Amino acid sequence: MEAPASATSEPPSPRTLGRLIRYFLGLGSLGFGGPIALAGYMHRDLVVQRQWYSEAEYQQGLAVAQTMPGPLAAQLAMWLGYLERGSLGALLVALPFVIPPFLVVTGVAVLYAHYQGLSQVESIFFGVGPAVMAIIAIAAYKLAKTTNKRDPVLWAIAAIVCAATAVSGAEIVWLFIGAGLFGAIYYGGGLPLIRGKLTGFAPLPLASVKGFVWLGTGVSLGALALFFAEASAFTFGSGLAMVPFLHQGLVESRHWLTERQFTDAVAMGLISPGPVVIMGTFAGYLVAGIVGAVVATVAIFTPTYLFVVIPGRLFRRYEKHPRLQGFVKGATAAAAGAIAGAAIVIGRQTITGPLSAAIGIVALGLLLQRWVKVPEPALVVLGAALGLALH
Repeated sequence: MEAPASATSEPPSPRTLGRLIRYFLGLGSLGFGGPIALAGYMHRDLVVQRQWYSEAEYQQGLAVAQTMPGPLAAQLAMWLGYLERGSLGALLVALPFVIPPFLVVTGVAVLYAHYQGLSQVESIFFGVGPAVMAIIAIAAYKLAKTTNKRDPVLWAIAAIVCAATAVSGAEIVWLFIGAGLFGAIYYGGGLPLIRGKLTGFAPLPLASVKGFVWLGTGVSLGALALFFAEASAFTFGSGLAMVPFLHQGLVESRHWLTERQFTDAVAMGLISPGPVVIMGTFAGYLVAGIVGAVVATVAIFTPTYLFVVIPGRLFRRYEKHPRLQGFVKGATAAAAGAIAGAAIVIGRQTITGPLSAAIGIVALGLLLQRWVKVPEPALVVLGAALGLALH
């Protein structure tokens, strides 16, 4: 995939905060392809071409993004801003990276909420659902293959969490946390007993936002903010690792969205520029209008920001600590299993007959073949076209 034009137009020049802000404004506006592609753009543009960062600085940022919970691409961008101007630099880099996709996705959400009852819109997302399922399944496989390698213990963790997610239809948070603690003990030589408690919320009314709405009714903005903050704080890996947590909360527990609305939100995260977790903006709008979109976006990226600026200087000292590495191993293996389980859950809802099954099989085949790389956004658009033409 070609890099965003704005990400390569500047000639090599000394690194300044202003130039970083302009770069990430371009990347947030035109950077398609998901977290791995965005991280690749940053390496090529900022390390190889502009030489604003050394390879060691970039690798350290990648280690932060992979170790801490939250979306990988956004966290890497914040770390690069942190190296330039501390906590202020991280914030000023994050804003131009997030605001353009926020505006795009919110605009699409307004149109979606207004027209989602039309048969053409239903046909589009009839094809999008199976394509999204295929993308999530492949993402789970790649994450598991990269993290678990040939370790049977990690594969067992992933399999257990996958089965639990598929059977229950929701992510079991304590399994996820338990996998991380087990990894810290098994790979890191033991940890002291850690006690914690997660708060829950009673189900609230199903989202009923139609068209342009400033604020939906029936949903506590505090509950909405806390839910999306928890989703960011308890998920490791790429943005798609957040899918099981969001599905469990938005669809199964709180009933804020329907299964189709949730699948469509994931699709928007895949085909929009910027970080994939911008899907939370789309979901937030469907739950509580413009205010809900803002609250969800801020809540998702605030923990990400804090996980960069609070550890800051201490991270390099402890990034190779065996206990920390063990926790990350266990938690990431659980994330891979949860993503695979979410693909099964979404598949049960989106594969409704031979036609949708065929679209899903075609999408899987295109992702697995090695001759021509098919970007995920292009696959979602292809699924939409097939749905519109055949449904």
